[in-house]
Amino acid sequence: MTKMADLKPQHFIWDWQDRVATIRLNRPDRKNPLTFDSYGELRDMFRSLPYATDVDVVVFASNGGNFCSGGDVHDIIGPLVGMDMKGLLAFTRMTGDLVKAMIGCGKPVIAAVDGICVGAGAIIAMASDLRLATPGAKCAFLFTRVGLAGCDMGACAMLPRIIGQGRAAELLYTGRMMRAEEGAAWGFWNALHPADRLEAEALSLAASLAAGPTFAHGITKTQLNQEWNMGLDQAIEAEAQAQAICMQTRDFERAYRAFVGKETPVFRGD
Repeated sequence: MTKMADLKPQHFIWDWQDRVATIRLNRPDRKNPLTFDSYGELRDMFRSLPYATDVDVVVFASNGGNFCSGGDVHDIIGPLVGMDMKGLLAFTRMTGDLVKAMIGCGKPVIAAVDGICVGAGAIIAMASDLRLATPGAKCAFLFTRVGLAGCDMGACAMLPRIIGQGRAAELLYTGRMMRAEEGAAWGFWNALHPADRLEAEALSLAASLAAGPTFAHGITKTQLNQEWNMGLDQAIEAEAQAQAICMQTRDFERAYRAFVGKETPVFRGD
């Protein structure tokens, strides 16, 4: 098992308190673009989270009024122009591995988005379990604007499931900015909060999840993602097995005893 409290990343900021980890990209002067190194380090961090014993929820926060401006033009886009197919495929697989790692990390991930959230930044928000934003959040899947397809890092699979096929097709074909109000109405944003309240609201939500039955939350995340590829009969059977597992936890017993005693259950994640 892994202790994450003392993690010292080189390419993003890491804060840890009360079983909630907060991460944020650390190039606010450039609206927090990703680099080859930050992609890899984020992927590796999320890959380690299933084994972490001291993190139950992750908040992916903004920094300096912006979330993420996508791949850095000079550090990523420029070098990609000169790469051969082997190098390009290694890069695109690495970016996809970040999404896989977020989905497979076993912990709820909350995106707290202010300002610019475009390209790979929009993908990170999309791959999070819950998404909070400010009214000034500007989200765009702008891959067509740089001559690429909209099918990046799982966007064609995941975005239609969140906002619907037609809306996803429009955003992925045009690369246009999705206004915050649109995103909230379409279900992309779970809620909008003023900029000066955004992170506090995200941390409050994270704290409430961390205080819940965290083992069961991990099961919920697993089922939400695995059931994309199941028929209804398979899904119902998978959920029967998953719920039977959760019924063996001490948290389930605690909830029962608290109900009988007319008390509030205190969950411990076991």
